[in-house]
Amino acid sequence: MIYNYNNTIYVNSQKRDERLIKDILNNQRLYFESNKTKDINFRLDKLKTLKKAIVENEEAILNALYKDLGKSHFEGYETEIGIVLEEINYAIKHLKSWSKNKKVSTPITQFPAKSYIVSEPYGVVLIMAPWNYPFQLTISPLIGAIAGGNCSILKPSEFSVHTSKVIVDIINKYFERGYINVIEGGIGVNQQILEERFDYIFFTGSVNVGKIVMNKASKYLTPVTLELGGKSPCIVEKSANVDLSAKRIVWGKFLNAGQTCVAPDYIIVHKDIKKDLIDNMKKYIIKFYGNNPIESVDYPKIINKTHFDRLNNLMKNTDVIIGGNIDKSKLKIAPTIIDNIDHTYPIMDEEIFGPLLPIITYKDYKDIIEIVKKHPNPLALYLFTKNKDIEKYITNNIAFGGGCINDTIIHLATSNLPFGGRGTSGMGSYHGKNSFDTFTHKKSILKKSNLIDIPVRYAPYKGKLKLLKKILK
Repeated sequence: MIYNYNNTIYVNSQKRDERLIKDILNNQRLYFESNKTKDINFRLDKLKTLKKAIVENEEAILNALYKDLGKSHFEGYETEIGIVLEEINYAIKHLKSWSKNKKVSTPITQFPAKSYIVSEPYGVVLIMAPWNYPFQLTISPLIGAIAGGNCSILKPSEFSVHTSKVIVDIINKYFERGYINVIEGGIGVNQQILEERFDYIFFTGSVNVGKIVMNKASKYLTPVTLELGGKSPCIVEKSANVDLSAKRIVWGKFLNAGQTCVAPDYIIVHKDIKKDLIDNMKKYIIKFYGNNPIESVDYPKIINKTHFDRLNNLMKNTDVIIGGNIDKSKLKIAPTIIDNIDHTYPIMDEEIFGPLLPIITYKDYKDIIEIVKKHPNPLALYLFTKNKDIEKYITNNIAFGGGCINDTIIHLATSNLPFGGRGTSGMGSYHGKNSFDTFTHKKSILKKSNLIDIPVRYAPYKGKLKLLKKILK
């Protein structure tokens, strides 16, 4: 890897990488200290610039997504560009109200005084993005960082190389160096970046790497948001509309060939409707992708050979009832349904992150809780039911990041809903105002009047305790 920064060439060696990273950080701190980014009009202008950049480079982004993941232009726009543009528009519309000082009530004990909360930027933030939605999951957090008034360093995944290059081109063309920078590279560069001090770190990726990020952040007590994953259950209850459920499950699971952190990871279906559900899922797989999905132009590929081989191995010694076809030359695995699974199978050990969908059967709805507890705190949960009592029972008794009733995936595309996990599926949230809140510190200020100074709080305290108890009662 050769880097070009401010007309200086850096060849990929450890010392040169370290110097590059330090130079970028130093320039970002100088830029932030200029106070440009604290101006609301500046932030609005940069959000509009980002929108303009995306619109003008739409074709390049879509082509890069196709090269990296085999995404059709429709899916690329639907899941990457469109969702980002919607987020930008939402932020532009609401930023002035978000950034206003928030007045809060002041207790009578502090009379006369006023209290308010100031949302101030953290400073220099690091955004580390994954490869599965390489554009959306890099730019969506950046929207919050810009809205919050920060300078940002973006670290795209080295696996989605074409999208990473487009992001570099966009940032270098439309934004000042020192305000937003992109650093490319592999694991070694990631490790070097995490040795530096940032004011905030936003990471999207695996649980194992998330632990490393949090450990490194602890060196400087840097606050973090971790968007991780886990085994997200998809529950199909006996009263569900089976045909519609199958349609929405197939769409959500095989979007991006299952390489989605909130994809349904496994199905928990009532024994009486299992066959009907399987038949309908097969129907919709064929309807969406044809009899040979591997040849479908609308069906994406696996990101690389390593992940392809991992997924292929997970299918071994399982009861594949639909799909299972592979094409190593194209890195494609057909939508695959696996039956007769329990928690002893390797496919149930960790998040699948691919187009393999195991099915587990239940008899009593209370059994669902015990099944999900084997993989606690999933990032998402999906429940298909018409029974409001069961809906309430499931949502009240299972801890999860977020989810849908009678659909999949779409909760993360709603700007009014925070998106994030809990426990092993992550910490913190973003989207809409939550993105602004994530990238700003809430500074509390109490402004006291000089006109009156009540003497009860000052020493000597003799004879004042009774009055104090009345005031603080």
